[in-house]
Amino acid sequence: MVSALRLRHLLLLAGAVSATGSAVAAEDLQQAAKSPKNWTMQAGNNANHRYSSLAQINKGNVKNLQVAWTFSTGVLRGHEGGPLVIGDTMYVHSPFPNKVFALSLEDQSIKWKYEPKQDAAVIPVMCCDTVNRGVAYGDGKIILQQADTTLVALDAKTGKEVWKVKNGDPKIGETNTNAPHIFKDKVITGISGGEFGVRGRLVAYDLATGKEVWKGYSVGPDNEMLIDPDKTMTWTDGKMAPVGKDSSIKTWKGDQWKIGGGTTWGWYSYDPETNLVYYGTGNPSTWNPSQRPGDNKWSMTIFARDLDTGMAKWVYQMTPHDEWDYDGVNEMILADIKVKGKPRKALVHFDRNGFAYTMDRVSGELLVAEKYDPVVNWASHVDMKTGRPVVQAKYSTAQNGPDVNTKGVCPSALGTKDQQPASYSPKTGLFYVPTNHVCMDYEPFQVDYTAGQPYVGATLSMYPAPNSHGGMGNFIAWDAGTGKIVWSKPEKFSVWSGALATAGDVNFYGTLEGYIKAVDNQGKELWKFKTPSGIIGNVTTWEYKGKQYIGVLSGIGGWAGIGMAAGLEKDNEGLGAVGGYRELSKYTELGGVLTVFTLPGKS
Repeated sequence: MVSALRLRHLLLLAGAVSATGSAVAAEDLQQAAKSPKNWTMQAGNNANHRYSSLAQINKGNVKNLQVAWTFSTGVLRGHEGGPLVIGDTMYVHSPFPNKVFALSLEDQSIKWKYEPKQDAAVIPVMCCDTVNRGVAYGDGKIILQQADTTLVALDAKTGKEVWKVKNGDPKIGETNTNAPHIFKDKVITGISGGEFGVRGRLVAYDLATGKEVWKGYSVGPDNEMLIDPDKTMTWTDGKMAPVGKDSSIKTWKGDQWKIGGGTTWGWYSYDPETNLVYYGTGNPSTWNPSQRPGDNKWSMTIFARDLDTGMAKWVYQMTPHDEWDYDGVNEMILADIKVKGKPRKALVHFDRNGFAYTMDRVSGELLVAEKYDPVVNWASHVDMKTGRPVVQAKYSTAQNGPDVNTKGVCPSALGTKDQQPASYSPKTGLFYVPTNHVCMDYEPFQVDYTAGQPYVGATLSMYPAPNSHGGMGNFIAWDAGTGKIVWSKPEKFSVWSGALATAGDVNFYGTLEGYIKAVDNQGKELWKFKTPSGIIGNVTTWEYKGKQYIGVLSGIGGWAGIGMAAGLEKDNEGLGAVGGYRELSKYTELGGVLTVFTLPGKS
């Protein structure tokens, strides 16, 4: 028999080995990420900066960019996310059927291709197009999160399957559109399906084996949410305080939380200093607020979870009792900035609800909450003491009631920004944000829950913000320390592309018509190029053999382009987007193409 002292020693030793393994599990990712020549993660780094220190392409020569090469994915539908570049290889993904290509940067030949066999029955339960936001790299593996919820690890050199695991059940409306993220020795992924009554959660899998490590639900009992009533903190009465016992289920009627939404299909960030993973949860189910009285916690919430255990350190609900489908899944950008003159380890979040939040990412304190589009009208402001938005009665779909069409709500359910990620430049200290400038009419109605069937309960129509510049989007620069727009560049359609900031004093983004554009740090347009299809992908950059390249996936689709992608025609189809974006078809067509640019001549 092993003595108690000997057993304790063995356990400590095992813990040390585990910690060492954890630290080196994705050492190849850590090493590759140190070089700006690579683009190793969807956001460029763990902090979601979408910034590159490469400066060969700069504001003086960006006008000379030319097409270097192109690559077709062979898939129509919406192409979100972007490619990864590690060394001499690029990894490109597609929407359903979720192909993955490994391309040689030397001659653009296909090193390997992976095309999973998925049941097409998953397509009808994908809310807003068959998009996929990209793959992850680490430990010699490419990690793909398939639409049918299968999470698969592929050998980065050969494309052969290493392991795969099922993350959900499409038969009850669970699907996946998010990019998986690799932090230390774990793969972090979420779930989609808020419009089908899915119960949201974040899940951590072991990178080496695919074994589930922890699962934290967005709503429900404390133990299933991995919330400690006494230690998990939230902003209350101007300070941080414990959430208390049953903080979620107290805010739902009966057991509605079991089909309560709060899905997690956005982007995740990680701070190694705090060992915390940061992400947002989506809308509560259904879209008819009268059917689910209460704050519906913790949907619409920023979570900060310990990477190793999943325990929530702090939470903050942005839109209690959501009445407008203002999903809270947009990215959390981690930046050390001055907030109201004082240095802070900040988290900056541009929420669908039209407010930009600056939080202390260590403590969870609310520091700034301001509108990042002046037309936002559903709330007058955020009460900084309670942290709650002050709802304007005229635009309250809950107060107006079911079968009443609440008109002129800004922003629309698309949000002032959907998942299309912003960028942060440590050089300027500003955030560059792709935005929607769209309002809506919203009529909720009674809906019954049936597993695997839409559980929406609202009819929407969308249109450009009235009495404005006439367009449906802006590309803005934002000061998160003061909560102010520095400049705003109008666009005809929503800017549904992820931004890229660079040390060359150039910021890139794409438009729904299909233009990739470059602007300087003051918002002046320096260059544009019309790609084969509308852009909802994210702009990336890398260097190969001494030359800097810019790349972007084009392929119209996503929620804004769902009418074209899915062949929908009625104005209120696509959850209201079809009518709002009907004019898009005059400017672009379907097609999935990666377009790569560089400067002419030798490096």
